Amino acid sequence: MRRFITLAVLLFFTIPFGVSISGCAKKTVTTYCNGSDSGVVVGQATTLTLQPRLTGISLNEGAIGQVSSPSATDCKGNSVSISNYKYGSSDSTLTLLDVNPTTGALCGGTWNKNSGAGVADYTTCNITGKVGTAYVTASADGVTSNPIAVYVHPIVTSIVLGAPSSNCVTDPASNCVLDATTSNGCSTAAVPTNPTPAFYLGNACVSQGNQSQLAARVYQGTDPTIASNNISCLVGPLTFSPQTSTIATVTQAGVATALQPGTTIINANTSQSSSSAGLYSVCPPASISLAIAGTTTTSASINQNTTENLQATVVDTLGAPLTNLTLEYVSTTPTTIAGAVAITPTFPGSASITAICQPPSCNTSPFNQISLFGTGKTVTSNSVKITSPGTNSTVLYIASTGSQYIVPVDFTTNLLGSPVRLPYAPNSMVISQDLSTIYMGTTTELMVFNASTSTLASENNTVPGKVLSVSPDSSTVVIADPVHNLTYLYGSSGSVSTEIGGVGTRAQWTPDSNTVYITTSTGQLLVHSAFLGWRTFTDSSVDVAVTVPSQGAYFAGSTTTARTNCPLYTTVTGANGQQTTTNTFYPQASTTPVVTDRIAATNDGKHILGASATTGNFNDLVVTVPSSGLPANSCPLNLLTNQTFTTAPNNPVALGATATSITGVLATSDSAFGFVTYTGAGAVVPQYTLATSTLTDVPLATTTGSAAPIAPVAGVLAADDQTLYLGTTGDNLVHLLTRGAAGFTDSKTINPLLTPLTGTGYATPNLLVQRPRKSTN
Repeated sequence: MRRFITLAVLLFFTIPFGVSISGCAKKTVTTYCNGSDSGVVVGQATTLTLQPRLTGISLNEGAIGQVSSPSATDCKGNSVSISNYKYGSSDSTLTLLDVNPTTGALCGGTWNKNSGAGVADYTTCNITGKVGTAYVTASADGVTSNPIAVYVHPIVTSIVLGAPSSNCVTDPASNCVLDATTSNGCSTAAVPTNPTPAFYLGNACVSQGNQSQLAARVYQGTDPTIASNNISCLVGPLTFSPQTSTIATVTQAGVATALQPGTTIINANTSQSSSSAGLYSVCPPASISLAIAGTTTTSASINQNTTENLQATVVDTLGAPLTNLTLEYVSTTPTTIAGAVAITPTFPGSASITAICQPPSCNTSPFNQISLFGTGKTVTSNSVKITSPGTNSTVLYIASTGSQYIVPVDFTTNLLGSPVRLPYAPNSMVISQDLSTIYMGTTTELMVFNASTSTLASENNTVPGKVLSVSPDSSTVVIADPVHNLTYLYGSSGSVSTEIGGVGTRAQWTPDSNTVYITTSTGQLLVHSAFLGWRTFTDSSVDVAVTVPSQGAYFAGSTTTARTNCPLYTTVTGANGQQTTTNTFYPQASTTPVVTDRIAATNDGKHILGASATTGNFNDLVVTVPSSGLPANSCPLNLLTNQTFTTAPNNPVALGATATSITGVLATSDSAFGFVTYTGAGAVVPQYTLATSTLTDVPLATTTGSAAPIAPVAGVLAADDQTLYLGTTGDNLVHLLTRGAAGFTDSKTINPLLTPLTGTGYATPNLLVQRPRKSTN
């Protein structure tokens, strides 16, 4: 009885519990693709997609390739994970295209199998001599992928961009329709004669925004003239890509769209290789017309801290407009009026502003294709003259090659600053255009002086020599080192960026800081370009002045010459229609039988002013070029046509002084006056008035208690053109010549009291630089 009761209790508790468990159990819900209760299940692979399905795979015979793993999806488009695939080839003989069934590794021939001697299967691809097209597929879980064409072909040695084929049977090209059943892989169907877009033939440039269809031929062997070496249809579809994507874009179908002027290499690609196939050129600017925005005016008066916008209108060599170019805006006097599309004068003064399209930021090209259809060349706009009225104050820095001291004079306070002792006596002194730094050369080291604090900032004994020039962007200093017979381009960061043999004597930069022309004492002209690197020429010039705008430069010497930045070039057209170029850089643009020792260009671009101690004359060379004045907006496109500068010298005028050497020719930034500094005797300053083409001699005044002045040996103009500062021998003073209606007159002197290296008295102030400051009145 007791056992019965126990059994009953157990059944009472156990059975409901068991029933409860079975009643709560959940079953996996199966969802079918068709929404019913049978068929293909969601989550089961229904599609395998193998890539690249459009271009297929190109494979040299005997080469090994690889099929990528397919992507698997179910009937709802969801990704499905599959661990193993089986690969197969449509070539049942496995002698054209063999495939490793487990890995998808391809062989353009036959894989090694059962080789013995421990050699693993599917490791060596054996050439069978067969070429053609076969297809590879992947399968898994009862699903087979789309077939991928595999083009097995002879080894590709070159791909050449060119004209399309008009007969695909005798002259296959990438514009031919593929047909695996023919011997050369091309369809025998007729080729369209007027496709849209038109084919790019390589014999002309394309205007911005236009489209062209690219075509190429693929070759085996070394001789593309042998018809059987053309294997264009055997390699499968080609894809094209530009090396410089800012010049053009190319679709997968080979349609190129012209974006920005220049020439780019076009790479033609099969799935297994890439080759430089040819060139594609977008037409360069033929002209850049610069004006005040909303007008055709090319001059303006703008107050300080007031902004006026410029507008550039650009037309290409086919007459089509060009937009969105990366133009550089440069100024002849960036200290007062910086170059920009929005002009905001900082100080009173005058400047000529130009817009430049130049490589590598605009109209670039491969180096060996410079000049092709005009690409790779610099194109410069007309000048816009900007004047900012008013006057400014000046901080003048006075030094001497015969003293270890530099003296600042601040004309805002009219106080002579305390002299700063230098480690060595400088042989040269140049201030950066940003007005922050004064560079002084010595035979021992470079001295760097902080212009804001009037303190020595640093010394560098690795670059001794003479400082010739500082780039307009203040980043690079030209230093001539006679001890090591080198000329350095020294970065403001404190290291030499490049150097070249030869000792420079004079140097001048283009306003964009990309090119510097350097004369030497050894009969060489050195030119360094950011785009071209160093160029050297046999040339005995002694001074240089960059033209305004900077289409080239004039050079002083026994004959005054000019060189243009437009290269002479020749072209050679290959069998495929592609053109290549050969250039002669910086050719002669003018030769004038006028002797000059020092020269200067006026900001209006119309005059080169020069003087010679040998002849005792001042010369005004009126300069123009054939295309209606400087600049010639673009370089000539005709072969072997040199860009020339027309140089018409006015009658020479005798200097009113006995000069043993000319130390400088200065021009006001408003192109109104020119001045000559010299060693010798005369106690006058030759002043040339450009409006009347006359030379007058401004007498130097004798200061009470001082010796009489003998010659102005150094000079610098204030940024506002209102004062000329001159260091003179005889009295060893600095004379201030102030501007009036008829020119300049000697109005004041400063005694810098420069302690000489040896002896008594004071050193001659023959090194002057100035820094403009806001006027307080």
